[in-house]
Amino acid sequence: MAKLKYPDLRRAVINTCLRMNEEGINQGTSGNVSVRTPEGFLITASGIPYARMKPEHIVEMDLDGGYIGEYLPSTEWRMHLDIFRRRAEAGAIVHTHSIYATALACLRMDIPAFHYMIGIAGGSDIRCSDYAEFGTPELSKVMLKALEDRSACLLGNHGQIAFGPDLEKALWRAGEVETIAQQYWAALQVGKPVILKANQMGTVLARMKTYGKQSGEFKTTDAASVTGLERRDAPGTPAAKKRGAAKR
Repeated sequence: MAKLKYPDLRRAVINTCLRMNEEGINQGTSGNVSVRTPEGFLITASGIPYARMKPEHIVEMDLDGGYIGEYLPSTEWRMHLDIFRRRAEAGAIVHTHSIYATALACLRMDIPAFHYMIGIAGGSDIRCSDYAEFGTPELSKVMLKALEDRSACLLGNHGQIAFGPDLEKALWRAGEVETIAQQYWAALQVGKPVILKANQMGTVLARMKTYGKQSGEFKTTDAASVTGLERRDAPGTPAAKKRGAAKR
């Protein structure tokens, strides 16, 4: 057998699948995970339980839809392929059938800006796509429309899909989408949630460009996008540096 390429990345995909189920945002063999490579991407094989998955069950694909090896890629490979083709910022993708996101998707409900954390998907709502059969070009088409200027969406009568620069971020975003979906569902049981205004979400989205980053992670482009509110609300000089300055 030829030596497998990207063994560490393959193991990282398997670990992401296991965490996806452990965290309760997926069940059984539903859902799938992929990560970009220089030649294309790696994706979970079709129908293999995650607990039994080995590195050889992670299928290597190119961006023309070809695959290498004896195992077939996930039946949803086309969605992953089309995101990697269209969205250069996508480094990894997580697709799940999480309970609350799927319930809202079956109702064909967008999730509006009832909570500021809706911004983790890149906009003032999380859209729900139209329905199309799994694994088809039609599904990719409606998904890409719902993902315009977004990094996550609901898939009509199906589930959710989220991407990020790496596996960790993609899994985190999928988990946040499920949490937001559950909170929205809970709020709807009591009444009509209050929706944040466009100007309120505008400042949230500006601030979220640097959300979760530490000082050493900022790039020049990030610094230019930091708003006056971020500068106002940022912590001051670290205490250790202040003490050092005082000694000098």
